[in-house]
Amino acid sequence: MPSSYTSGDEYLAPSRIHVDREAGRLEIDWADGHHTVYDTVTLRWLCPCAYCRGEAGMPGWLDSSPTLTPDQTRLVDVQLVGTYALAPTWADGHHTGYYTFEQLRANCPCPEDEARRAARTAVER
Repeated sequence: MPSSYTSGDEYLAPSRIHVDREAGRLEIDWADGHHTVYDTVTLRWLCPCAYCRGEAGMPGWLDSSPTLTPDQTRLVDVQLVGTYALAPTWADGHHTGYYTFEQLRANCPCPEDEARRAARTAVER
């Protein structure tokens, strides 16, 4: 469904967030009608925390291309952080990554958004 918003960040507001722990999925319905589904493996690879992404010019743990264990990709809990992010807790105890709604929307793995990002990358080259 095309967006009815022409400006601003209103589309970044989720209207529904659902975690299906058994299926290993995070689903988000956005205010503009878009639907995003993340599997937990993809979601864990997106972790934005300093440990996973690095800091002060040092690479993070995810930069070493580790093999993720089942506990590292099993969601135990997800909390809202204000009105701008989600904070998942993983079965291995990791819980320091705040996934902003902007990040989650920008990295939506649906075919439409994958094509949009690929087209943008092609133009930037």
